[in-house]
Amino acid sequence: MYTAAGQPDREQLVQRFVPLVKRIAYHLMARLPANVQVDDLVQNGMIGLLDALDRFQEGFGAQFETYATQRVRGAMLDGLRENDWLPRTLRHELRRIEAAISQLEHEHGRSPSERELAEALGMSLAEYQHTLQEARGHRIVYFEDFAGEGDEAFLDRHFSDSEADPAAILEDRDIRRALVGAIERLPERERMMMGLYYEQELNLREIGEVMGVSESRVCQLHSQAVARLRAQITGELPKAAQRKKEKSLG
Repeated sequence: MYTAAGQPDREQLVQRFVPLVKRIAYHLMARLPANVQVDDLVQNGMIGLLDALDRFQEGFGAQFETYATQRVRGAMLDGLRENDWLPRTLRHELRRIEAAISQLEHEHGRSPSERELAEALGMSLAEYQHTLQEARGHRIVYFEDFAGEGDEAFLDRHFSDSEADPAAILEDRDIRRALVGAIERLPERERMMMGLYYEQELNLREIGEVMGVSESRVCQLHSQAVARLRAQITGELPKAAQRKKEKSLG
């Protein structure tokens, strides 16, 4: 993987890690709508791979693959964000769902059922499930999502604050603890589905076979599960940031 001059052979390295880019693209495609093309993901992923090759200076073994995976996936998600493929009306509906989840959890002290959410939103159960199905792939959290309507972005607030470290805030143990707790509070079937997808890395069809449901039903469960997580975590980030700031000032 090195030239006669002892420099990394860029072309050979790219060819070596192309399968990594494709594997990440196809895994991500499992939760994206049909109008997203895998070739576009691969193209953006290659940009991330080239960036990783330029930045990484400590060899190209397992440690590099871990680093490259993050850069490649990040480049793919950036490309999706720039294309803004989700209709504005659907994005609005998803925010309504997350708000309803937060409200019902506060009122009842438990995760609301699909039927309860549908009723709170003024939808039939079939309409609610269709919205979840249409939302396939929207479940990507961006920093901009941590701002409310008319608010400045989460990172913009904290970059202007010399006492706050945005990276540290996002990695704060309170947030990790909140995420673990939110996952544990998911309904059993949704928690099982998330484990099969993110831990076992099964695709949606395989998860459907394990759970005895259709692939479209797995999509619905996935959208709903992450909506529950987003509803809790997006509420915890500003609280954790404030606690961290108060602690540093104290």
